[in-house]
Amino acid sequence: MTSAIADLRREYATRALDEAQADANPIRQFAAWFDQAVSAQLLDVNAMTLATVSAAGDPAARIVLLKGFDDSGFAFFTNYDSAKGQHLAAHPRACLLLFWGELERQVRITGAITRVSAAESETYFHSRPFESQIGAWASAQSTTVADRAVLERRYAELAAQYAGKTVPLPTFWGGYRVAPEQIEFWQGRPSRLHDRLLYTRNAGSWSRSRLSP
Repeated sequence: MTSAIADLRREYATRALDEAQADANPIRQFAAWFDQAVSAQLLDVNAMTLATVSAAGDPAARIVLLKGFDDSGFAFFTNYDSAKGQHLAAHPRACLLLFWGELERQVRITGAITRVSAAESETYFHSRPFESQIGAWASAQSTTVADRAVLERRYAELAAQYAGKTVPLPTFWGGYRVAPEQIEFWQGRPSRLHDRLLYTRNAGSWSRSRLSP
């Protein structure tokens, strides 16, 4: 069956992206595309690949959830002591990739990354369900665990400890924000002649160019 992988393909033909359509500001363009993806009721519409590099130079990628964006950047939340957190401490730059296959679109965002303020992390943490807050405390993310029973026992202990109480924000947990330096919008087109518009930030303003597919 694996021999058929090379034959897997489909034509992209439902939409286009040209300079006349696209907003001059990539944040507004992203907002328009994101709203369209939400309206299309796509599953996990805010899921995105986060690519980082370790201190040794090894690349890594995983899925995280976009939890906010504005002119200052694109935010997500995680365990600061996790593998991704260690990577970002060593090399505070990242690439984000959102792929909306049903719309034949992807957006790639590259830039420097910083932690969000403690107040912003606190606000978001307490907006999460109780179970998610306890889960953040129960998991020493990316570390080896003997078995699932260890996690479930730790979760149960913490759930009982904080039942009916405010769960404090863990010191090892919070948000990151990628300040975009480049944002590329990709729209699938027929014959693999895809539309690629690249926005680059220079001295606080954005320039735009078309890339060959």
